Amino acid sequence: MASVLAAKKALRNQLKQRLIALRDSEKLSQSQAVTRKLLSHKRYQAAQRIAVFLNMPDEIQTKDIINDIFRQGKACFIPRYRPRSNHMDMVRLSSVDEINQLPVTTWNIRQPAEGDDRDNALSNGGLDLVLVPGLGFDKEGHRLGRGKGYYDTFLERYMKQIGAKPYTIALAFQEQLCESIPVNDNDIEIDEILCAENQEVLKN
Repeated sequence: MASVLAAKKALRNQLKQRLIALRDSEKLSQSQAVTRKLLSHKRYQAAQRIAVFLNMPDEIQTKDIINDIFRQGKACFIPRYRPRSNHMDMVRLSSVDEINQLPVTTWNIRQPAEGDDRDNALSNGGLDLVLVPGLGFDKEGHRLGRGKGYYDTFLERYMKQIGAKPYTIALAFQEQLCESIPVNDNDIEIDEILCAENQEVLKN
């Protein structure tokens, strides 16, 4: 266990350096390519209830995806992280315009306040598709997050409560693809990875 944690920490540092070196123009270009792939993806087109992250600067940009979700009349859910824990809910966003009105967390991410009463995906029908961020991914569907365990914990809770896992697609820069991601028993595999240059990377 200790060796896995150490390997994860080392790989996180390596991936963060890769992302720091990535030019803004390259981030935009890859984000646009990933967005095009996603919007034409059969899983996305069929989904009516989609969870999507509001991206950090070193993640695939999701603004155009969110715009399309609302343009298509789909239900859009975004993460609400609970501070000093690994608890995350997916709560409904009512419009694109309200994003800029949401409070900013210490991670500089906008999210609804804890007391803001919203539809919660787990108590209101589940999700058809979850778009997942991360620092690194491999072709087996393993994901390296930022170490808090928010997505793994959410997906585990989802499976216990709903009885099945929603389909998960990671959105990644090419620089985030790894030969192998160190994992432990709590890590939940992603179904598919979309990146700019490769075709869809499936874990099988």
